[in-house]
Amino acid sequence: MKISEKELQASIIEMGRFYGWRIAHFTSVTDSRGFSRTPVSADGKGFPDLCMVRDRIIFVEVKVGYNKLRAEQEEWRDAIILAGGEWYIFREKEWAEGLVERVLSV
Repeated sequence: MKISEKELQASIIEMGRFYGWRIAHFTSVTDSRGFSRTPVSADGKGFPDLCMVRDRIIFVEVKVGYNKLRAEQEEWRDAIILAGGEWYIFREKEWAEGLVERVLSV
């Protein structure tokens, strides 16, 4: 069964809330030409899809299929990891194999 990135992200958020996480997601908007954009400033371009806080802070990039990280997303990943943060990419595979739940339940 094919799942959209929006559906996968909604499932991750629902599970995160079940396990007591506070979650931030910055929603994109569609402009008059039909292009989807997330309004950000400073270095915000490429910031992870989800920022989740409980007893620790984790950053999650949600991707489906063969979608790859953009350069800005890789830069955020590298900066977060270098600073000692937890950064994950969650795809359908990680959901199906239970990795998402293992990360969020501990």
